[in-house]
Amino acid sequence: MHYIEVQKKDFNVGYEYQQLVKDNSSDGAVVFFVGRMREFNQGQKVSALTLEHYPGMTEKLLAKIEAEAQERWPLEDSLIIHRYGRMEPGEQIVLVVTASAHRKAAFEACEFLIDWLKTKAPFWKSEETAEGTKWVEAKASDDQAADKWSEK
Repeated sequence: MHYIEVQKKDFNVGYEYQQLVKDNSSDGAVVFFVGRMREFNQGQKVSALTLEHYPGMTEKLLAKIEAEAQERWPLEDSLIIHRYGRMEPGEQIVLVVTASAHRKAAFEACEFLIDWLKTKAPFWKSEETAEGTKWVEAKASDDQAADKWSEK
């Protein structure tokens, strides 16, 4: 199963896991990453986060990133669910699941997908703080994390 969804509604991690493994007994490792909305960012209290995306382009790029993970690692299954819209602290934003016969491939592929989602996926974030709403700039540390996956 290779599944990508960009959606407004929340997701159920347990349900998604059950769907991923229900007809598969060959995966020895399943790795999850759940990204959640933090209450603080760069030392400032954040009351809400709004994620916007470009429909069609976003899904196409996520499929490209997922296909690259499939080429790099022996994945049996993968899943990417990314939300958009307004979210409050503690809400889930993204779910990435990778499954492989062995844990190393599943861990590395999951980390690759998260690093690339954080830096390459066409999502735009604005944060609501006591001082007003502001757009969130990309972080150099996220770019450095993604750089390790660049083929030289």
